[in-house]
Amino acid sequence: MSNQMTKLREVFELQKKHQWRVRTTNSIKRIEKLGLLKSRIRRYEDEIRQACYEDLKQNAEMSNGQISATYSEIDEAIVNLESWMSPVDVEATNQIDGSRAYIRREARGIVLLFGPWNFPFSLVFQPLVSIISAGNCALVKPNELAPRTSAVTSKIIREAFAAEHIAVFEGGVDLANEMLELPVNHIFFTGSPVVGKAVMAAAAVHLASVTLELGGKNPVIVDRSANIEDAAGKIVATRNVNCGQVCLCPENIWIHQDCMSDFIKVARATVDTIYYEDNVLNMELTGKIINSRNLSRIEEYLTDARDKGAVVVYGGQIDTENQVVHPTMLTDVDPDAVIIKEEVFGPILTLFTYEHLNEVYESLHNEPTPLALYIFSENDAFIEDVLKNTNSGGVTINNCMLHVGEPNLPFGGVNGSGIGRYRGIHGFKELSHERSVLQERA
Repeated sequence: MSNQMTKLREVFELQKKHQWRVRTTNSIKRIEKLGLLKSRIRRYEDEIRQACYEDLKQNAEMSNGQISATYSEIDEAIVNLESWMSPVDVEATNQIDGSRAYIRREARGIVLLFGPWNFPFSLVFQPLVSIISAGNCALVKPNELAPRTSAVTSKIIREAFAAEHIAVFEGGVDLANEMLELPVNHIFFTGSPVVGKAVMAAAAVHLASVTLELGGKNPVIVDRSANIEDAAGKIVATRNVNCGQVCLCPENIWIHQDCMSDFIKVARATVDTIYYEDNVLNMELTGKIINSRNLSRIEEYLTDARDKGAVVVYGGQIDTENQVVHPTMLTDVDPDAVIIKEEVFGPILTLFTYEHLNEVYESLHNEPTPLALYIFSENDAFIEDVLKNTNSGGVTINNCMLHVGEPNLPFGGVNGSGIGRYRGIHGFKELSHERSVLQERA
């Protein structure tokens, strides 16, 4: 057994003992820990920005977004933690007079936290805030595909916490598999559905609970009543964030047949305006694909689609030297094309037309439930019909991804796109066990 694996098991044994001290801490103590975490993040802001740029070529706006999202999560917890931790009284019915029924929100215990590579900073620390707030210990593994961000993440955690409370380990698949063998109480994973299934299977061995934040082929439905210029602009701008490597990115776009030509015209002009200067792609705005393996995967999807008759109405270029896929739009994609079945995780939009909504529903009902659904319409009856006849983790209407930024809304998937919810109080509850108590008066 390697030194790291030995250390991992030693730390796990320490956390097994220490978790009982952590779970009994009051809100003041937990708030102190959150404040310390925030101060350590502030200390390394410049290093975080540089790491995100080196790993993914994320510009300052994107890395600042990850930092500010983490601060918002911390601030929300600090303001509300005392009330979140308070017992919740419920009405006691059919019981002896004078009895009290209430719910205690208690720590789950030791949480195994796996970070993803696409937003390698915020998607480690936002869940970690919920873990700390709920009084848990944690074993944290940043993603090895973003090594520079992993390094600064580890530095922050080690400076802010003792290992018996929050410990961090850097490594690849072998380390992840070793961590999954530990009988932890809860696993929080953000990543692909394929790996999510493996995580869930590992959790089942020890009957650990799980939070799985996965992805999917997020559909967009564009109504005839929609402002096409507004819709097309928002969709293509969102699709190209982080070079399309966002679990919430729109992917399959269903456009009413009367609007298709206008949609393509506006979408092309929008991409030209935002992402190109003198016909040269501005990589400072798009970023890059994380590695050559994922670049090759996307290229294979695109080649397969073309070979099966897909029409590239915009883009299609792949820059292997800079690891970039140019913004791309496809029409006439064969149902058997791989790109129809697999999440692309790259800046490619697949465009479909429909005449009646039932055509859209028939397709969506035969696909895994997506993490997000986007509706563009000015018709309330149309919107309600779509909401009643579809399923998804969340919905934004007349824009994309905005629902994830509202702290009072839970964020998460359903079925194929995930299990569980977090952000704000929803994260606190997700990382807590709601313990039922009935107290009979003597």
